[in-house]
Amino acid sequence: MDEIITDRPKDIEQNLCADRGYSGQLTLQTIVSKGYIPHVKKRGEEIQEKKKDPAWEARRWVVEVSHSWFNRFRKILVRHEKLTESYMALLHMAAAIIAFRKASFIYG
Repeated sequence: MDEIITDRPKDIEQNLCADRGYSGQLTLQTIVSKGYIPHVKKRGEEIQEKKKDPAWEARRWVVEVSHSWFNRFRKILVRHEKLTESYMALLHMAAAIIAFRKASFIYG
């Protein structure tokens, strides 16, 4: 969290979705001290939520699938770029390609 490159908006609450690995008291205190609202689900809670509301979807899935999409670009999978600007440009290009592929799949 200390290495966030982009500035976060000050007027919007920042949420952090995590799994059981981040459920320790010290970790939760760190998350709160960095200005995030923690959303840490324990094992089984997501299943119970799904039983109560079939339309409910886990938030963490969005992050995991996004990482998967970015991991398909070998150039950014292992960072070889020395300059932050070059690496950020590659990330932006990968995001644009991902968005184009998703849009062409939906509207194509």
